Amino acid sequence: MDSVNQEDDVSQQNPGVPETGGFAPYGATDPYAPVNATRAYSMDDVVRDPSADYRRQYDAYYGAGAWDYDSYYGAGAWERAQATSAPVTSTPASTGSTGRSGKVALVAGGIALTAIVAGTIGGAVGFTAARLAGPQAPAAVAVPGLGGSTQTPTSPAADGSVAAVAELVMPSVVQINVEGGGQGGTGSGFVIREDGYILTNNHVTANGNDISVTFSDGSEVPGTLVGANPGYDLAVVKVDKTGLPAVTLGSSGALKVGDATIAIGSPLGLQGTVTSGIVSALNRPVTAGGEGETSFINAIQTDAAINPGNSGGPLVDGNGAVIGINSAIATLGAGLGGAAGSIGLGFAIPIDTASRIASEIIATGTSSTPIMGVQLEMDFAGPGARVADLTDSGNAREAGLQPGDVITELNGVPVVDATDLIVDIRSLAPGDEVTLTIERDGQIRTVELVLAAQRG
Repeated sequence: MDSVNQEDDVSQQNPGVPETGGFAPYGATDPYAPVNATRAYSMDDVVRDPSADYRRQYDAYYGAGAWDYDSYYGAGAWERAQATSAPVTSTPASTGSTGRSGKVALVAGGIALTAIVAGTIGGAVGFTAARLAGPQAPAAVAVPGLGGSTQTPTSPAADGSVAAVAELVMPSVVQINVEGGGQGGTGSGFVIREDGYILTNNHVTANGNDISVTFSDGSEVPGTLVGANPGYDLAVVKVDKTGLPAVTLGSSGALKVGDATIAIGSPLGLQGTVTSGIVSALNRPVTAGGEGETSFINAIQTDAAINPGNSGGPLVDGNGAVIGINSAIATLGAGLGGAAGSIGLGFAIPIDTASRIASEIIATGTSSTPIMGVQLEMDFAGPGARVADLTDSGNAREAGLQPGDVITELNGVPVVDATDLIVDIRSLAPGDEVTLTIERDGQIRTVELVLAAQRG
C-alpha cells in the first residue's frame, strides 16, 4: 500500500478562500465574477420564479436560446411546485407482510454484495433474499463469563449520544492485523472477556499465520486463534492480557427497525473510526463465500457506514451494548461505477447467535451448527426448498422427510428458497424443535423435527 506523508500534504488540504477572483456565489451577475460581486437577485426574496435569472446567466455563458427553463422542467414548473408545497402524506405499506422482494430489487438495480475484507484477505458475498417478517431469534440469554455485562448499561452512554457510546465502547474495540500466505490484512474485533478473548470474523483471521492485536491505547500484542466457525463467519482470538474492558452484550432478538446503531472499527486501517445510523431491516439472508465454507447470515441491516476493515467490529445500540458483528456490505457492480465502499447497506451477524458460538469455541475450541439432516437443491427456484437427499447426521429421516419434499414453511414463516431455509435454521440452536410445512405429491403435510448438532 502506498504511503502518504500527511505533513507534506497539509498545505493543499485547505487553500483558503480568495479575496478576489475565483467563483462567485451562485446567482452573481457573472458566474465567474469575484467573490464579492453583486448578486443577480436578493437572497431575501427566494420564494419567487427564478427562471428569468437562470435564463440570463445561462444565455450569457452558452449563448441565447441554448436552453429553455420551461422546456427542461415543464411550463409552469415553478408555479406548480409552489402551489403543491403543503406537507406530503403517504399511505403506509401493509404491515406484517411475509413477502420477500429484496432479491429481485437488488438484482434489477445492479447491486452486488461483497464481504468486508481485511486488506487482501476475504471473500465474495452474494445476496439471496430479503425477509420482511419480524425477528425470529429469541431474546438474548445471559452467558456466564461472556461480555462485561448482559444488562442494559446506564452510564456513561445514558444520554444516548454517539459520543457517549463511543467513549464507553472504544476501549474494548481492537484492530486485528493478519499476515500469512504472502498476504496481509487488517480487520476489527472486540473484547468479550476480560481475560483476553476477542470476537471477530472468520474471514479476518482465515489464512493468517501471524495475528497481532492493537488496542485503542496503541499497545500491540500477539494473538492466537482459539477457534472459528466458517459457516457463521465467526472466530475467537486470544491475547495474553488480563483486566481488559469487555463489551456489554445486548439482545439482537429485541431489535426493531429504526433502532439506533453505531459501528466502531478500523475501516481501511483507520483505527477508532465511529459511524452511526439505524437498523434499516432485520433478518436479511446473506451468504458469504470465501476461502472455505460458505457463511450463511441472518443479518441485521444498517445504514451506518461500514467499509473494508470494519469486519469483525461491533455494531452497538444507543446504550453501547453490542447487537451484532459487522460482516458484509453491499456495493455497486462495475457497470454502475464500481463503488467498493459504503453505500448505506451494511450487514451484521446478530449477537444472539454469535455469543453462543463464541462461548462454545472458548470452552472447547469448536462449536456446533444446527442441522436437519437433509441435502437441499440449491438451484431450485422455489418457492420453498426442495430436499435432494437425506443424511445420517440429522433427524430428518426419523421425522419422516423424503427426497423430493418441498419445505414451504418453517415455524409458520414462508420459506423462499434453500438459502433462506439454511439461514433460518442456523439462527436457531441444536436441540430446538421446529415445525416444517412440506408439500409432497400435491399434499400439504406438517413435520416436527429436533435439530441435531454438527461439530466443527
